[in-house]
Amino acid sequence: MGRGKIVIKRIDDSTSRQVTFSKRRKGLIKKARELSILCDAEVGLIVFSCTGKLYDFASSSMQSVLERYKEFRGEGHELHNPASEIKHCQREVASLRQQLQHLQERHRQLTGEQLSGLRVKDLQNLENQLEMSLKGIHAKKVQIFSDQIKELNLKGNVLHEENKELHRKTSLLLQENNALRTKVYKARDVNHAKLYFHEPATTTIVHDLFAPSNLQLSQPQPQSKEAPLEATNLGLQLH
Repeated sequence: MGRGKIVIKRIDDSTSRQVTFSKRRKGLIKKARELSILCDAEVGLIVFSCTGKLYDFASSSMQSVLERYKEFRGEGHELHNPASEIKHCQREVASLRQQLQHLQERHRQLTGEQLSGLRVKDLQNLENQLEMSLKGIHAKKVQIFSDQIKELNLKGNVLHEENKELHRKTSLLLQENNALRTKVYKARDVNHAKLYFHEPATTTIVHDLFAPSNLQLSQPQPQSKEAPLEATNLGLQLH
């Protein structure tokens, strides 16, 4: 069940009134701070408790906010002449300088410098702000690391799939290469068989056709000296 609607009226019980004041004061200051940060507004908050205790908040400095408030209330937020415009610009410059000085002091305090003038409560608030900042920084760092891990995992999955595809293509190429090699070996064996089958007849014919002829011419026999003499003798006898 949701919370019931609270009647806005004075709380009679002093204890309950003090507790409510403490809770709502903190919430009011928190909202004022958020408004100044989110909307870049200059915010000043002044609260007096029923016991007369002062609580305040200023986005820059309370003095700057009060001076600006007095100026606007006194001038009625109207500028009619150049002198008023110059005066207004000068006040704006002074206010900006004061804000810059306040931010510089705040920055030095956040870095651990110029802490001598701060009270224990101020130091506690500063420590809480630093812890919140560290938590935000840590959360942002974890988020960045998580995003990077997810991205690397996606890239790893893509590379794994590409590797599987390349391995499959390599296997197919090896199978095709082995099949082509087998065909080449078979074709070469068939050619060798054909050449071996026709080689003897061809060789025989070639050898028969081009076989060298070992012809030997007989040398003339020398005639003996007795033959002419015998022929001469025969001739002589005939005569």
